[in-house]
Amino acid sequence: MLNGFTTSDFTADGVTHPVHRGGAGPGVLIMHEIPGITPQVAEFADRVVAAGFSVALPEMFGTKGKPLGVPYLAEQMIRACISREFHVLASRQSSPITSWLRALCRSLHEELGGSGVGAIGMCLTGNFALSLMVDPWVMAPVLSQPSLPFPIGAERRRSLHLSEADLAVVRRRVRDEGQCVLGLRFTGDPMCPGERFETLRRELGSGFEGIEIDSSKGNAHGIAGSAHSVVTTDLVDQAGHPTREALDRVLGFFAERLRPAAS
Repeated sequence: MLNGFTTSDFTADGVTHPVHRGGAGPGVLIMHEIPGITPQVAEFADRVVAAGFSVALPEMFGTKGKPLGVPYLAEQMIRACISREFHVLASRQSSPITSWLRALCRSLHEELGGSGVGAIGMCLTGNFALSLMVDPWVMAPVLSQPSLPFPIGAERRRSLHLSEADLAVVRRRVRDEGQCVLGLRFTGDPMCPGERFETLRRELGSGFEGIEIDSSKGNAHGIAGSAHSVVTTDLVDQAGHPTREALDRVLGFFAERLRPAAS
């Protein structure tokens, strides 16, 4: 896994995490999901590299390469809930770790140049791409099954884990710069309720492209009602499958926004 990647520490504001780097081309920040950089997350990173991008994959929690399992998932979820870097119930405030991620995006852009960088968050980190979008060099934000704040109660189900001030910047970039946000979810995913995408559509209008994959009972593709991770664990790598089409759209979105002349 992560063949050809190198690893070094990145420090900003007194916070340090390892960052795995691979590939060449426009920069894309991949923010892994709970419980960590599983083999499926690593495979996704390899796909982004193969599509012609320079990937930065920070290791924020978990053990790189450790397979997904219920005890491991629960352990890392508990650690995230008590960590000072994540505010899992905050409706109108980003998690503190987004400041470190913004610095990493800035460093990536300064190193690689070009029109900007892409960013994809998944599950616990899913909404973080919105927080990163307050900086002008983040040009291709993707929210895959954004799960914060944890959807406890009606307000949190529709909330974006983003301050009003940051949301105003995102709206302005969509309105004045033609920026776009891509979102992915399964329709039956309780961690990423439909109300959250409704909020994104209301706030961003045509600047939000939402892909919602049917996981209801008896759906045409036999997708389990428990499906959650669109481009990693629950990806079915078959032509015509909606998860494969979602993956292809993510790669196409990065190409359109980061190297438009070649898309």
